[in-house]
Amino acid sequence: MREDLPNWGEQEQQRLDKLEAMEAAGTKPYEITKVDQEVHSQDILDHYDQYEGKMVKVAGRIMSKRGMGKVSFSDLRDRAGKIQIFSKIDALGEGAYQSWLNLDIGDLVAVEGEVFTTQRGEISIRSHSYQLLAKCLRPLPEKFHGLQDVDTRYRKRYLDLIVNPEVQETFRNRSKIISTIRQVLDQRDFIEVETPLLNTIAGGATARPFVTHHNALDMDLFLRISPELYLKRLIVGGFERVYELGRNFRNEGIDTKHNPEFTMIELYQAYTDYHGMMELTEILISEACKAVNDGKLHISYGDQDLELTPPFKRQTMREAIMEHTGVDFAQVESLEQARDLAADHGLTDLGTALGVGDIMNLFFEEFCESKLIQPTFIYDYPIEVSPLTKKKPGSDAIVERFELFICGMEYGNAYSELNDPRDQRQRFEDQLKRRQGGDEEANLPDEDYVQALEYGLVPTGGLGIGIDRLVMLLTNNTSIRDVLLFPTMKVLGD
Repeated sequence: MREDLPNWGEQEQQRLDKLEAMEAAGTKPYEITKVDQEVHSQDILDHYDQYEGKMVKVAGRIMSKRGMGKVSFSDLRDRAGKIQIFSKIDALGEGAYQSWLNLDIGDLVAVEGEVFTTQRGEISIRSHSYQLLAKCLRPLPEKFHGLQDVDTRYRKRYLDLIVNPEVQETFRNRSKIISTIRQVLDQRDFIEVETPLLNTIAGGATARPFVTHHNALDMDLFLRISPELYLKRLIVGGFERVYELGRNFRNEGIDTKHNPEFTMIELYQAYTDYHGMMELTEILISEACKAVNDGKLHISYGDQDLELTPPFKRQTMREAIMEHTGVDFAQVESLEQARDLAADHGLTDLGTALGVGDIMNLFFEEFCESKLIQPTFIYDYPIEVSPLTKKKPGSDAIVERFELFICGMEYGNAYSELNDPRDQRQRFEDQLKRRQGGDEEANLPDEDYVQALEYGLVPTGGLGIGIDRLVMLLTNNTSIRDVLLFPTMKVLGD
């Protein structure tokens, strides 16, 4: 018994003994370097008339075994689905057949045989020969999805994928969503670019960064929280439409909506504004939905029925707050008045709120967000929470920004980008004061970015969409961990 291995028990030892006995008899599965996988299970099931009576070779994992006499049945699963393998002692020969019966659920095999239909009407492959490709030394969980410790599904994602085919489908759909977004943008003359993950300044978003240290340069660096400031430098440089689809990192809490590393699409388009970004957002989300929903735009998410057909509802933040609280922030003239309104509505924890706009935003988050079920663009945000956004013409308090909400969650954030370097420098200075006042998520000043603006940034629209949340929505998963192959997890024992 291998007592030196973790979680090694009697069943594991029995499987290892079988492997060593096969190797001693001349079967050496780990020496096989290539398999001619001619066809997949679903191809045979979908096009049976083309394969009936023909010899095929399939490869995959044994997921079940039935019968132990002269005839046996097994289910073999490959990337496309599963198909029944019919094995008979007369076809394989006594020695090969007994070795086949001695295989375990989970073993990886290649099978060559004839396609036919059993008396019960099930499309199958009559095995003529087979190869063991790799031995499954640990037994698969029988009811893995039903384990009370659901964290195990995320810690051992490979088991989750083996046992639960629907999980594989989620990640195939994730790939389709990302591919569709790229196609839509490529068709509109956007170019995909790459910007640094290691930043000297954590800029482009309001978030607490991760800090690392570069030994050779003896300097601290930040994992990027957003590629925004780099992408807008490219617009200054003459690229008119750019996007980046990749990882961002934010040192924040972990819950069903947040993971410290996550995937976003950020894009910038010259000569447009946040209204143009609303239209592009509708196109990206509706096309991604159709790609994984058989062309339909009506979906279910949890217990909600959603309609993702453009155009989406549009409402200003002021209008949303008035609808749900009766408070009109256009009539609020001082911070003291705003604080009194907050107290009247039970908002006692104002955090680092330094302006009327901060409290306006708290009102929206507390009383409005959860009520936004159908897709809704909330636009015209207070300047205090939007340090990189252009002011609305005629207003010093409101900026041209929107966020998209569905089922009470934010799915996209967009601006008419601030392109006045004087205003941007002042905004950075204001953010620095907030940071010095205790707001660890406030933006850090980026003087090089301000200098880039001094060379001239044309009117530009910018948009960011969280890919993970979008995949959650379009695959009907309510936890971000269900759409990340390897979510961040606490180390066991800590």
